[in-house]
Amino acid sequence: MTELEQAVCTLRAGNHTCVLRKNGTEYTSDRRGVAPLLELLQKETDLAGASCADRVIGNGAAYLYVLLKVKEVYAEIISEPAEKTLKQAGISVSYDTLVPAIMNRTKDGFCPIEQAVQGAVSPENALDLIEKRLKTLR
Repeated sequence: MTELEQAVCTLRAGNHTCVLRKNGTEYTSDRRGVAPLLELLQKETDLAGASCADRVIGNGAAYLYVLLKVKEVYAEIISEPAEKTLKQAGISVSYDTLVPAIMNRTKDGFCPIEQAVQGAVSPENALDLIEKRLKTLR
């Protein structure tokens, strides 16, 4: 079984929101949104070449996966902009459902992080936009 297949199995078996695997080491999180990815970036966790399974990938998460230098992702739900961002970065993408955009948690508008990175010109710029948006949401 590949690392990606193992990550998908772990994602489906538990209440995890995302699972990242690299060389047999597994990182899981039950936190929602981009929080787990931001935490991994802040800790400077070496995930270059990792395989990732995620419940929902919007464009903000896609940019963070690019910064983490993962090699492949699977999403239960992914937005069209996220798919494009990942593919442009050379990251292999598979998913169950492709949607135009990720909705917010109350389903009455778009995800604030997806909105925040609409004008991003680079993954680093997207990270800055995400951090600024999170400060206003707190």
